[in-house]
Amino acid sequence: MPLRRLHVILQRGEPKLMYIHELKSWPHFSWDQKLIADVLIQLRHEQGRLIGGMESIGFHLREETVLETLTQDVVKSSEIEGEILDQSLVRSSVARHLGMESAADIVDRNIEGVVEMVLNATQHFEEPLTKERLFHWHTSLFPTKRSGFKKINVGAWRTGPVQVVSGSMGKETVHFEAPPAERVGHEMELFLHWINHEKSLDLVLKAAIAHLWFVTIHPFDDGNGRIGRAIADYMLAHSEKSSHRFYSLSAQIQQERKSYYAHLEQTQKGDLNITTWIEWFFGCLKRAIENALSTLDTVVYKSQFWEALVKVPLNERQRKLINRLLDGFVGKLTSSKWAKIAKCSQDTAYRDILDLLERGILTKNSEGGRSTSYSLVKLSTHEKGR
Repeated sequence: MPLRRLHVILQRGEPKLMYIHELKSWPHFSWDQKLIADVLIQLRHEQGRLIGGMESIGFHLREETVLETLTQDVVKSSEIEGEILDQSLVRSSVARHLGMESAADIVDRNIEGVVEMVLNATQHFEEPLTKERLFHWHTSLFPTKRSGFKKINVGAWRTGPVQVVSGSMGKETVHFEAPPAERVGHEMELFLHWINHEKSLDLVLKAAIAHLWFVTIHPFDDGNGRIGRAIADYMLAHSEKSSHRFYSLSAQIQQERKSYYAHLEQTQKGDLNITTWIEWFFGCLKRAIENALSTLDTVVYKSQFWEALVKVPLNERQRKLINRLLDGFVGKLTSSKWAKIAKCSQDTAYRDILDLLERGILTKNSEGGRSTSYSLVKLSTHEKGR
């Protein structure tokens, strides 16, 4: 991996860092075509595996996966910016907008706005990205025209300078300075023309470039990160030609938040060869897809397990504990834990367990100890015994 190169100019005898948007060739990005193409092939393969796998499961499970993914997208994208949303309210809002649930008793207009933006980006990926559409997203994000206690310019390009700063007063570190406000209109014209008319690039590669380009322009007073991630999701939905979201890039970025900001800063202080940024973005996206594939495996196995038991008479306690085991029970399941979770007596718990042992659904674990523990019989073994 090449070392980062920093560009400086002399100003009043002191060196000043030069950001990529100040370079003469901006915004003509370049990258290692061979390296990126090889990584992209692998990424596209994983993307295809996930979409194919999701198409193979039932409608209800697929719908539930989309609901959970979009909920995570909204919650985690806001969390990256330090804003914690009520996950149950987000889920309810997403479900309502998708027509899966009726109106909830409690509606939070801030949550509604974020949900509307994310759904507009992913459900209407075939529509062009325009200035008016971005202004609508921004207005949705800030329905009170305030960010915290600060009044901001909403539904319009920023009119003032922007610095990304961390640290306490007097010890601030400037991580990034955006282009001057007077350049924003022109910069966004170039960006939107590229988004809507550049047809030669793979759309996943385009998503990586689009996110970097947008957050570097930083066209709004606030909300640039969330809108930038929505633009990436818009491009990814376009790449899959599907409004169904089965993985959350924002949730993965939130897990890798420090690395995300470090790579952004390194790229914005480097040159216009953005190979390292694209590699990181692809890696993050691949990990998001791999997590979704792992979840898919669990969902499919769970579905198949219950299908195998469709004719087996089970009580509600047994169904509840089997589901807990299928979802990844932490620790060892003993009869006392069964009784506590199922809210029943120890004798009832033991009868439930004994019934499942006789049916070949549970098995005793071989490890010794003070208490006998149990686990589910693997589906293939159970099916052989049916």
